[in-house]
Amino acid sequence: MATPSPLLMLEDFLQNLPLPKFHPPVWAVEEAQRRIVSLLNHILSQETEATSRLARQQGRVVLLQWRQFSMRFILGPAGLLDLAVGEAEPDLVLALTNDSPSALVQLVMRGDRPVVRIEGDVQLAAEVNWVVDHVRWDIEEDLARVVGDAPAHSLSQAARAMVKALRQFIGATHTAIDPGKASA
Repeated sequence: MATPSPLLMLEDFLQNLPLPKFHPPVWAVEEAQRRIVSLLNHILSQETEATSRLARQQGRVVLLQWRQFSMRFILGPAGLLDLAVGEAEPDLVLALTNDSPSALVQLVMRGDRPVVRIEGDVQLAAEVNWVVDHVRWDIEEDLARVVGDAPAHSLSQAARAMVKALRQFIGATHTAIDPGKASA
């Protein structure tokens, strides 16, 4: 008999909880989006091939969507991102098709990509896909700038061990939900 995932049970509970709809203030959403853009630009700036590919797409707008959340990026001349002003018409729409937050977390923790619906410019989509495939954030290097090499390495090892344990837990939970996976 399959055991239901604790994450799915929690999600079902939270979705059925009669709470008023929470809408964060516009200024908080804009500030969060600015911080996301800053982080993405920090990561992109460490990979010259990525910035040169994105620079060729200067002025193009990419819309990211998931449920009621959306972000519009405009590609700048240096191959970095900025928030697109207003309701700029997107050249590319990337929409996550899975509405379940816990299912998305499980996918990412297993190392899988979420399913994305892609609409718009094919060449821009190919460049964005290349960036997603090839650019990785070296968190340990950034952390070493703040706390030093040895502590950054220790923290990174601890974080990797936690992620590995979480992936194993999610894999075990996923197998318990889908008994067909256990025989594969």
